Amino acid sequence: MTTKTTSNEQIHLAVQERYGRIAQDFQSELTVLGQNATCCDPDSGADCCGSDLYDVDLSQLPADVTGLSLGCGDPIAIASLEPGQTVLDLGSGGGIDCFLAAERVGPTGHVIGVDMTPAMLEKANRNKAKLGVEHVEFRQGQIEALPVDGNSVDVIISNCVINLSPDKTAVFQEAFRVLKPGGRLAVSDMVTRGKFAAQERADMSAWAGCITGAEDVAEMAAWMRAAGFSQVSIQKKDEVDVELADVAPHVGPAQIFSARITAVKPQATQS
Repeated sequence: MTTKTTSNEQIHLAVQERYGRIAQDFQSELTVLGQNATCCDPDSGADCCGSDLYDVDLSQLPADVTGLSLGCGDPIAIASLEPGQTVLDLGSGGGIDCFLAAERVGPTGHVIGVDMTPAMLEKANRNKAKLGVEHVEFRQGQIEALPVDGNSVDVIISNCVINLSPDKTAVFQEAFRVLKPGGRLAVSDMVTRGKFAAQERADMSAWAGCITGAEDVAEMAAWMRAAGFSQVSIQKKDEVDVELADVAPHVGPAQIFSARITAVKPQATQS
């Protein structure tokens, strides 16, 4: 899942440093993103980043929430959340998806955001205080080793974060572990047809910019099924009638795009 020349720790540090800078001064950081390879750069060929990706009115949220919307889609739109559910957000950032999920699960529900960047967690907790939302909490941790009990979550959401992980098999194994039997995964993320070359993956600015950490859809689907998930679906964000989870691995240069990724933890499992 990583290159031979780049360690998991190096990738985590590069991602944490970038998003720490964004959290501390998101306006100036977003202004200069185009200087590096990033999915927010029109030249990347990828369509992501920004609060305009959501189908709901965000006017009730503070600017510190909507301004830190760095996702590539709207996982809330595919999560089918219900009142009383427990929701986990992988890589919660400034908290936008947690706060939107909190509206849907209501005060009888619970939302947990996990992020590894202290500056993002500080920003998210400030936003929580502004909104007065008591049924949301933020925990520090890596999505490859979640600080969450097993079989405790109804729905997992995530927005343009799994591509940043250097060990995606561990991410899906952890997601499977913490979901209740019958629980759902509903993720917006960057994926590819084809693979990036080793030298491309070694570019940490491109990896931290949601580009070269993205993986081929066939491999993503295989890792999810190996973790135990069923009903695996991967669709392009703007072509939801085309199913990509069962395609063969693509031969040729990587073609990156934003996708809707869903799966279910089978009811029969006890793990």
